[in-house]
Amino acid sequence: MMEYVRLNNGVKMPMAGIGTFLLEPDDAEASVLAALQNGYRLIDTANAYMNEKAVGRGMKKSGVIREEIFLETKLWPSFYEQEKVVDKTLKRLGTDYIDLLLIHQPAGNYVAGYRQMEKAYKEGKVRAIGLSNFNAEQIREILDICEVRPTILQTEVHPYFQEQELKEFLKKEDIVIQAWYPLGHGDKALLEESVSTALAEKYKKSNAQIILRWHIQAGNVVIPGSKNPDHIRVNFDLFDFALTDAEMAEIAALNKNVRYYTSTPAMLEGYVRMVPPVDDQK
Repeated sequence: MMEYVRLNNGVKMPMAGIGTFLLEPDDAEASVLAALQNGYRLIDTANAYMNEKAVGRGMKKSGVIREEIFLETKLWPSFYEQEKVVDKTLKRLGTDYIDLLLIHQPAGNYVAGYRQMEKAYKEGKVRAIGLSNFNAEQIREILDICEVRPTILQTEVHPYFQEQELKEFLKKEDIVIQAWYPLGHGDKALLEESVSTALAEKYKKSNAQIILRWHIQAGNVVIPGSKNPDHIRVNFDLFDFALTDAEMAEIAALNKNVRYYTSTPAMLEGYVRMVPPVDDQK
Protein backbone atom coordinates (compact mmCIF):
# COMPACT_ATOMS: atom_id res chain seq x y z
CA MET A 1 0.00 0.00 0.00
CA MET A 2 1.35 3.40 -1.03
CA GLU A 3 2.40 5.62 1.88
CA TYR A 4 1.61 9.34 1.90
CA VAL A 5 2.84 12.50 3.58
CA ARG A 6 0.54 15.36 4.54
CA LEU A 7 1.94 18.75 3.41
CA ASN A 8 1.66 21.83 5.64
CA ASN A 9 -1.41 23.04 3.72
CA GLY A 10 -3.26 19.72 4.14
CA VAL A 11 -2.54 18.31 0.65
CA LYS A 12 -1.71 14.59 0.61
CA MET A 13 1.36 13.59 -1.43
CA PRO A 14 2.59 10.08 -2.33
CA MET A 15 5.97 9.17 -0.78
CA ALA A 16 7.27 7.57 -3.99
CA GLY A 17 7.05 8.63 -7.62
CA ILE A 18 8.93 8.76 -10.88
CA GLY A 19 11.34 11.48 -12.01
CA THR A 20 11.78 12.38 -15.69
CA PHE A 21 15.11 14.27 -15.55
CA LEU A 22 17.23 13.67 -18.69
CA LEU A 23 14.45 11.73 -20.43
CA GLU A 24 13.81 12.53 -24.09
CA PRO A 25 10.11 13.20 -24.86
CA ASP A 26 9.37 9.70 -26.22
CA ASP A 27 11.08 8.05 -23.24
CA ALA A 28 9.35 10.40 -20.78
CA GLU A 29 5.94 9.58 -22.25
CA ALA A 30 6.62 5.82 -22.13
CA SER A 31 8.03 6.04 -18.57
CA VAL A 32 5.06 8.01 -17.24
CA LEU A 33 2.68 5.54 -18.89
CA ALA A 34 4.57 2.53 -17.45
CA ALA A 35 4.76 4.15 -14.01
CA LEU A 36 1.04 4.92 -13.87
CA GLN A 37 0.19 1.41 -15.08
CA ASN A 38 2.37 0.01 -12.25
CA GLY A 39 0.54 1.97 -9.56
CA TYR A 40 2.66 5.14 -9.31
CA ARG A 41 0.67 8.32 -8.72
CA LEU A 42 3.46 10.93 -8.33
CA ILE A 43 5.08 12.29 -11.50
CA ASP A 44 7.93 14.84 -11.43
CA THR A 45 9.04 17.01 -14.36
CA ALA A 46 10.28 20.57 -14.98
CA ASN A 47 10.27 23.32 -17.61
CA ALA A 48 13.96 22.66 -18.21
CA TYR A 49 13.53 18.92 -18.79
CA MET A 50 11.86 19.76 -22.12
CA ASN A 51 9.41 16.88 -21.72
CA GLU A 52 6.33 18.46 -20.10
CA LYS A 53 4.20 17.89 -23.22
CA ALA A 54 5.27 14.22 -23.29
CA VAL A 55 4.50 13.82 -19.57
CA GLY A 56 1.01 15.21 -20.21
CA ARG A 57 0.51 12.75 -23.07
CA GLY A 58 1.65 9.81 -20.91
CA MET A 59 -0.83 10.82 -18.21
CA LYS A 60 -3.71 10.98 -20.71
CA LYS A 61 -2.78 7.66 -22.36
CA SER A 62 -2.70 5.90 -18.98
CA GLY A 63 -6.44 6.30 -18.52
CA VAL A 64 -5.83 7.13 -14.83
CA ILE A 65 -8.14 9.99 -13.85
CA ARG A 66 -6.36 13.31 -13.37
CA GLU A 67 -7.50 13.68 -9.74
CA GLU A 68 -5.63 10.48 -8.82
CA ILE A 69 -2.30 11.76 -10.18
CA PHE A 70 0.00 14.04 -8.18
CA LEU A 71 1.77 16.11 -10.84
CA GLU A 72 4.83 18.14 -9.94
CA THR A 73 6.85 20.52 -12.11
CA LYS A 74 9.40 23.31 -11.67
CA LEU A 75 9.79 26.85 -13.02
CA TRP A 76 13.14 27.63 -14.64
CA PRO A 77 15.10 30.81 -13.61
CA SER A 78 14.91 32.55 -17.00
CA PHE A 79 11.09 32.36 -16.72
CA TYR A 80 10.69 33.70 -13.16
CA GLU A 81 9.81 37.21 -14.36
CA GLN A 82 7.86 36.06 -17.40
CA GLU A 83 4.18 36.83 -17.30
CA LYS A 84 1.88 33.85 -17.72
CA VAL A 85 4.72 31.39 -16.98
CA VAL A 86 2.32 29.21 -14.97
CA ASP A 87 -0.38 29.32 -17.65
CA LYS A 88 2.14 28.33 -20.31
CA THR A 89 3.34 25.45 -18.13
CA LEU A 90 -0.25 24.26 -17.64
CA LYS A 91 -0.82 24.39 -21.38
CA ARG A 92 2.28 22.27 -22.12
CA LEU A 93 1.22 19.69 -19.54
CA GLY A 94 -2.32 19.64 -20.95
CA THR A 95 -3.91 20.10 -17.51
CA ASP A 96 -5.78 22.87 -15.72
CA TYR A 97 -3.96 22.49 -12.42
CA ILE A 98 -0.59 21.41 -11.04
CA ASP A 99 -0.41 19.58 -7.71
CA LEU A 100 3.02 20.93 -6.73
CA LEU A 101 4.99 23.73 -8.38
CA LEU A 102 8.59 24.47 -7.36
CA ILE A 103 11.18 27.18 -7.94
CA HIS A 104 13.85 25.07 -9.68
CA GLN A 105 17.00 26.96 -8.69
CA PRO A 106 17.93 29.79 -6.29
CA ALA A 107 19.11 31.85 -9.27
CA GLY A 108 18.04 35.18 -10.75
CA ASN A 109 14.91 36.86 -9.41
CA TYR A 110 13.55 33.85 -7.59
CA VAL A 111 11.39 36.07 -5.36
CA ALA A 112 9.50 37.16 -8.50
CA GLY A 113 9.11 33.50 -9.42
CA TYR A 114 7.81 32.72 -5.94
CA ARG A 115 5.28 35.56 -6.20
CA GLN A 116 4.04 34.07 -9.49
CA MET A 117 3.55 30.71 -7.77
CA GLU A 118 1.69 32.33 -4.84
CA LYS A 119 -0.65 34.04 -7.30
CA ALA A 120 -1.27 30.76 -9.14
CA TYR A 121 -1.91 29.06 -5.78
CA LYS A 122 -4.49 31.67 -4.81
CA GLU A 123 -6.14 31.29 -8.22
CA GLY A 124 -6.46 27.52 -7.73
CA LYS A 125 -4.09 26.65 -10.60
CA VAL A 126 -1.61 25.08 -8.17
CA ARG A 127 -2.41 22.98 -5.07
CA ALA A 128 0.96 23.42 -3.30
CA ILE A 129 4.21 25.31 -3.88
CA GLY A 130 7.80 24.74 -2.85
CA LEU A 131 11.50 25.09 -3.55
CA SER A 132 14.26 23.07 -5.18
CA ASN A 133 18.02 23.22 -4.50
CA PHE A 134 17.68 26.01 -1.89
CA ASN A 135 19.85 26.03 1.24
CA ALA A 136 18.61 26.92 4.75
CA GLU A 137 19.54 30.61 4.41
CA GLN A 138 17.68 30.94 1.10
CA ILE A 139 14.66 29.10 2.52
CA ARG A 140 14.60 31.52 5.49
CA GLU A 141 14.57 34.41 3.03
CA ILE A 142 11.42 32.99 1.40
CA LEU A 143 9.81 32.24 4.79
CA ASP A 144 10.37 35.87 5.82
CA ILE A 145 8.54 37.32 2.82
CA CYS A 146 6.04 34.67 1.72
CA GLU A 147 2.27 34.85 1.87
CA VAL A 148 1.97 31.14 1.05
CA ARG A 149 4.45 28.89 2.84
CA PRO A 150 6.62 26.45 0.86
CA THR A 151 5.51 22.86 1.47
CA ILE A 152 8.47 20.97 -0.02
CA LEU A 153 12.20 21.25 -0.54
CA GLN A 154 13.41 19.05 -3.39
CA THR A 155 17.15 18.55 -3.08
CA GLU A 156 19.95 16.01 -3.31
CA VAL A 157 19.64 13.38 -0.57
CA HIS A 158 20.94 9.79 -0.42
CA PRO A 159 22.80 7.62 2.11
CA TYR A 160 26.13 9.32 1.27
CA PHE A 161 24.62 12.81 1.68
CA GLN A 162 21.86 12.83 4.29
CA GLU A 163 21.40 16.55 5.06
CA GLN A 164 20.57 15.89 8.74
CA GLU A 165 21.02 19.52 9.83
CA LEU A 166 18.90 20.82 6.96
CA LYS A 167 16.24 18.19 7.74
CA GLU A 168 16.07 19.35 11.37
CA PHE A 169 15.49 22.92 10.15
CA LEU A 170 12.84 21.78 7.66
CA LYS A 171 11.06 19.74 10.35
CA LYS A 172 10.76 22.84 12.56
CA GLU A 173 9.33 24.77 9.60
CA ASP A 174 6.97 21.90 8.62
CA ILE A 175 8.55 21.54 5.17
CA VAL A 176 8.87 18.03 3.69
CA ILE A 177 12.12 16.95 2.02
CA GLN A 178 12.05 15.29 -1.38
CA ALA A 179 15.13 13.47 -2.64
CA TRP A 180 16.38 13.67 -6.17
CA TYR A 181 19.31 11.35 -6.89
CA PRO A 182 17.86 9.13 -4.12
CA LEU A 183 20.13 6.33 -5.37
CA GLY A 184 23.19 8.59 -5.57
CA HIS A 185 23.22 9.22 -9.31
CA GLY A 186 23.49 5.47 -9.90
CA ASP A 187 26.85 5.31 -8.10
CA LYS A 188 27.80 1.62 -8.01
CA ALA A 189 29.75 2.06 -4.78
CA LEU A 190 26.61 3.25 -3.01
CA LEU A 191 24.32 0.71 -4.64
CA GLU A 192 26.66 -2.16 -3.79
CA GLU A 193 27.40 -1.24 -0.16
CA SER A 194 27.60 -4.42 1.93
CA VAL A 195 24.86 -3.13 4.28
CA SER A 196 22.25 -2.89 1.52
CA THR A 197 23.50 -6.13 -0.08
CA ALA A 198 22.92 -8.04 3.19
CA LEU A 199 19.51 -6.41 3.71
CA ALA A 200 18.53 -7.11 0.10
CA GLU A 201 19.25 -10.77 0.73
CA LYS A 202 17.29 -10.78 3.99
CA TYR A 203 14.18 -9.12 2.53
CA LYS A 204 14.41 -10.67 -0.96
CA LYS A 205 14.65 -7.19 -2.48
CA SER A 206 17.17 -5.37 -4.67
CA ASN A 207 19.82 -3.06 -3.20
CA ALA A 208 18.01 -0.11 -4.81
CA GLN A 209 14.75 -1.10 -3.11
CA ILE A 210 16.51 -1.22 0.27
CA ILE A 211 17.87 2.32 -0.22
CA LEU A 212 14.50 3.64 -1.41
CA ARG A 213 12.77 2.01 1.59
CA TRP A 214 15.33 3.66 3.89
CA HIS A 215 14.43 7.05 2.37
CA ILE A 216 10.71 6.56 2.89
CA GLN A 217 11.13 5.51 6.52
CA ALA A 218 13.47 8.49 7.03
CA GLY A 219 10.69 10.79 5.77
CA ASN A 220 12.19 11.52 2.35
CA VAL A 221 9.81 11.53 -0.64
CA VAL A 222 11.63 9.75 -3.52
CA ILE A 223 11.47 10.23 -7.29
CA PRO A 224 13.97 7.85 -8.90
CA GLY A 225 14.07 8.26 -12.67
CA SER A 226 14.19 5.44 -15.20
CA LYS A 227 13.16 4.54 -18.71
CA ASN A 228 13.56 0.82 -18.06
CA PRO A 229 10.10 -0.74 -17.44
CA ASP A 230 11.57 -3.37 -15.09
CA HIS A 231 13.38 -0.76 -13.01
CA ILE A 232 10.22 1.37 -12.94
CA ARG A 233 8.23 -1.58 -11.59
CA VAL A 234 10.88 -2.61 -9.05
CA ASN A 235 11.46 0.96 -7.79
CA PHE A 236 7.84 1.08 -6.68
CA ASP A 237 7.72 -2.29 -4.93
CA LEU A 238 8.60 -0.76 -1.55
CA PHE A 239 5.52 -1.06 0.59
CA ASP A 240 5.40 -4.72 1.64
CA PHE A 241 8.36 -4.62 4.06
CA ALA A 242 9.96 -2.34 6.65
CA LEU A 243 13.50 -1.93 7.93
CA THR A 244 14.12 -2.15 11.68
CA ASP A 245 15.49 0.82 13.64
CA ALA A 246 18.87 -0.94 13.83
CA GLU A 247 18.91 -1.45 10.04
CA MET A 248 17.94 2.18 9.47
CA ALA A 249 20.87 3.18 11.70
CA GLU A 250 23.25 0.94 9.73
CA ILE A 251 22.35 2.75 6.50
CA ALA A 252 22.50 6.14 8.25
CA ALA A 253 26.07 5.26 9.26
CA LEU A 254 27.06 5.36 5.56
CA ASN A 255 26.80 9.17 5.54
CA LYS A 256 29.91 10.81 4.05
CA ASN A 257 28.53 14.30 3.37
CA VAL A 258 29.46 13.69 -0.26
CA ARG A 259 27.22 15.13 -2.96
CA TYR A 260 27.19 14.54 -6.71
CA TYR A 261 25.91 17.98 -7.69
CA THR A 262 27.22 21.30 -6.39
CA SER A 263 25.98 24.56 -7.86
CA THR A 264 28.48 27.42 -8.01
CA PRO A 265 27.59 31.12 -8.36
CA ALA A 266 28.80 30.91 -11.98
CA MET A 267 26.49 27.96 -12.66
CA LEU A 268 23.52 29.80 -11.14
CA GLU A 269 24.26 32.85 -13.31
CA GLY A 270 24.38 30.55 -16.32
CA TYR A 271 20.96 29.15 -15.46
CA VAL A 272 19.45 32.65 -15.60
CA ARG A 273 20.89 33.19 -19.09
CA MET A 274 19.85 29.75 -20.30
CA VAL A 275 16.44 29.87 -21.96
CA PRO A 276 15.15 26.35 -22.63
CA PRO A 277 13.25 26.35 -25.96
CA VAL A 278 10.17 24.93 -24.28
CA ASP A 279 7.84 25.76 -27.13
CA ASP A 280 9.88 23.58 -29.51
CA GLN A 281 9.46 20.37 -27.51
CA LYS A 282 7.72 17.43 -29.13
